[in-house]
Amino acid sequence: MWSARTRIAVRLLAVAALAGLTAGCFQPMYAERTDGTPGLREKLMGVELPPVDKQNASREARIGVEIRNALAFKLYGQATGVPPTHKLVLRFTTSRSSLILDPNTALPSSENYGIDAQYNLIELASNKSVMTGSTFSRVSYDIPGQMQRFARARAFRDAEDRAAQEIADNIQTRLASYFTAGT
Repeated sequence: MWSARTRIAVRLLAVAALAGLTAGCFQPMYAERTDGTPGLREKLMGVELPPVDKQNASREARIGVEIRNALAFKLYGQATGVPPTHKLVLRFTTSRSSLILDPNTALPSSENYGIDAQYNLIELASNKSVMTGSTFSRVSYDIPGQMQRFARARAFRDAEDRAAQEIADNIQTRLASYFTAGT
């Protein structure tokens, strides 16, 4: 009969052996390819980001620019000059709701801001949609006081920026998954 230490040692040895066998299967997502095929970074750099169709000088136009800029930085980094192979069409709606109301004034002291986005990746060579998806972001923010209008406006704008960054993160992750796995 084996002792408890011997059983633990055998289990650890089995785990290490399995890890050693599967170590060659791992390939980093952003690694450069040695077989001549373009890597994920080059594929992401081939995605064109047209401007979001919103009314000029509107609050939603500013959010569209924020999402587009965040996506451009995530996809391209600081590189430019790659001819586009795909186009990403983005549509979104925004929402705002009060979470907590002050019982004395009936004014909100905490609000929730949300963005619901739909995106469509179109291959430029065939002009066909190769991937569609949707994502959302919900962020909350506090209103520091009813007399502090600037603080409320700034908190609202920060919430918009955080939600836009989250939307860009979600879309970039989905695009990386598509270009890596093909689905």
